[in-house]
Formats: sequence, C-alpha cells, structure tokens
Amino acid sequence: MLRFEASIGEMFRTLKRNWTLIRTSAKREVIGRYRGSFFGLMWSFFNPLLMLAVYTFVFSEVFKARWGGGSESKAEFALVLFAGLIVYNLFADCVNRAPNLILSNPNYVKRVVYPLEILPVVTFFSSLYHALISLAVWFLAYAALIGTPQFTAIYLPFIVVPFALFVMGICWALASLGVYLRDVSQFVSVLTAVMMFMSPIFYPATALPENYRKLLYINPLTIVIEQVRDIIYWGKTPNFLTLAIYWALTLIIAWVGFAWFQKTRKGFADVL
Repeated sequence: MLRFEASIGEMFRTLKRNWTLIRTSAKREVIGRYRGSFFGLMWSFFNPLLMLAVYTFVFSEVFKARWGGGSESKAEFALVLFAGLIVYNLFADCVNRAPNLILSNPNYVKRVVYPLEILPVVTFFSSLYHALISLAVWFLAYAALIGTPQFTAIYLPFIVVPFALFVMGICWALASLGVYLRDVSQFVSVLTAVMMFMSPIFYPATALPENYRKLLYINPLTIVIEQVRDIIYWGKTPNFLTLAIYWALTLIIAWVGFAWFQKTRKGFADVL
C-alpha cells in the first residue's frame, strides 16, 4: 500500500518540487475561466472596477453611509468595504471549490504520478490572481479619490502569506472530506455566506456591543480584514505580536490540513 508523507517539511517540499506544475495549472485555470469571451482576461480587471463603482455610488450617494470614526469622505465607506470584500472573496472562492476538487478530477486520482496535494494550491493561486487584480483596482481608486497610497501597504505580504497557509490548510481538509461526505459542499456554501455577515465587512467591529464583539473575533477572517484595512487605508503599522501568533496558528492549521489529506488520500480511488 502506498504511504504518503505528512510531515510539515513535506508540505513545503511538495510546493517546491511541483512549483512549475502549480504555476502552469493555475495559469491554465485563470485563462480557462474567460475562454471564449470577447474581452478575455480584461474581465478580471473590469469586474472589480465595476463593483467598486457600484459600491461607491450605492453606499456614498444612496445610503449616505459613513464608516464609524472615519472622515466624511463619500468614497471612504466604499473603499473600506471593498478592502474587506477582497479578503472575503479570496477565502470564499477557494473554500467553496475545495470539497469538489478531487471529485471533479477523478482521472488524477487514478494516476499515481500526479501530486493530488497540489490541487488546493492551484485553486488558491488562481483565486489569488483575481484578488491581486482587485487590489490593484483598489489602489487606483484610492489614488484617484484620496491621494497617495499609504506607505504601510508594504506590510501586506506579512498578512497575505499566513492567510494563504490558513486557506490552503482548510482546503486540503475540505478536499479530502468532500470525497467521503458529499454533503460537505452544501454545508460549506452556507457557512461561507454566514461568515460574510459575521465578518466586519459591512460594518466596523466597534459597531457591535462589547459582549457580541468577542464572538466576532472568533471568526478567523476578522483579524485579516482589520489588519489589511489598517495598513492599506488607515496607514497603521500592523500589530506584530498579533501577526506572530497568527503566523504560528496558520502554520499549524496548514500542516494539520495537509496531514489529514495525506493520511486519507489512499482511499480516494476506492470511493470514486
């Protein structure tokens, strides 16, 4: 019987060993999403641009919404909201697709030489491409509506990298569970919808009473959304102690998800 190594070292080695395949597969997936459309990859730029325009109009002109404790700038709410949605959309896109990754690629399961463990990684990098395009649109809008982007934005990789580990860990676990429990995809779609409204995307965490605010911070997206906003919009230096703890926790989550995937993958072929 085949044995698949599940150590934390193997988790990083498989990324390095299959990097060319991961990059090629992610590129093919991004291009395939727009294959046959007239504008092609330009849609990855138009979509977030149009959404940002809608948010700016609806929240600043129709609802006259303002972010708690912020300025009276009409564009502020839209930019703060859109920054939170970029984080959420990256998470939701990966997690919602994870339970069907193995089910939708049965031929890969029968090919022993294909590294199944890279499928969640490919999904993440495909989604990351769209998140980066949305982020570029965000910075363009900030420059046009507010002014020079905050210098603290250089800290963004310190938040994105552990967030990537967290997302891939969850995706590895869900990709495996999705093979054995077909209801997982239905449960995950409902859970991600709930997490959108239980994250400080449409409102600041301070808008909730103190007792309920503690529940909000149980949501793993809350800290990421707030840290991203702090550095790219508010110009605050990240809390490095919080980041250090977050790095350690996400590394553990990534390894646990990877180990679970490696331990359970030997039964994929039998179930499929």
